[in-house]
Amino acid sequence: MENIKKAYIAGGCFWGMEDLFRVQPGIIDTEVGYIGGENDSPTYRNHPGHAEGIELTYDADITSFKNILDYFYRIHNPTTVDRQGNDIGSSYRSAIFFQDENEKEIAKEVIDIVNASNRWDGTVATTLEPYSKFWPAEAEHQDYLVRNPDGYTCHFERFDSSFI
Repeated sequence: MENIKKAYIAGGCFWGMEDLFRVQPGIIDTEVGYIGGENDSPTYRNHPGHAEGIELTYDADITSFKNILDYFYRIHNPTTVDRQGNDIGSSYRSAIFFQDENEKEIAKEVIDIVNASNRWDGTVATTLEPYSKFWPAEAEHQDYLVRNPDGYTCHFERFDSSFI
C-alpha cells in the first residue's frame, strides 16, 4: 500500500457520488464533505461557496486519477452549471479540485475526450479549481445511502463504456 493517493471531485449531491465510487476498483475509502468555499468549518446548513464534494482515497497501483475522472463523467451530468437533477446552486457544481499541475493537465485531457465523444448534449461545464481544504461533512452524511438505501440520489451510471 505504498501508492495511496487522494482525489477531490464534486458533481452534485455527495451522497450519490460516494455510493457509486465506494465500490469501484482501487477505491480504498470515500468521505463526503465541503470544498472550495468561503468559510472555515462549513456545515450542511452553512457552506457558502463550497461544493458538496467527495474525497476519494485510492490505490494508484489499481486505478488512476484519469480512470477516476472517466467514471466521474459517467455518473453525473457535467454539462449543467450549478445543477444536478433537482439540486440547484453552486453547492451542486461539477468540479475537479486538482492538487498539482499534473492532475490539472489530466483533467483537461479527460474533459477534451468527453467533449469530443459527443455523448452529452452540450459541452462540459466542470470547473477546474485548485485544491484548498476538504472539510468532512457531518456524520449523518457519511455513508448515507448505505444506511438509507431508498434515500435520494440523482447519480447513476449513464454510460456502460468508458470515455478513455
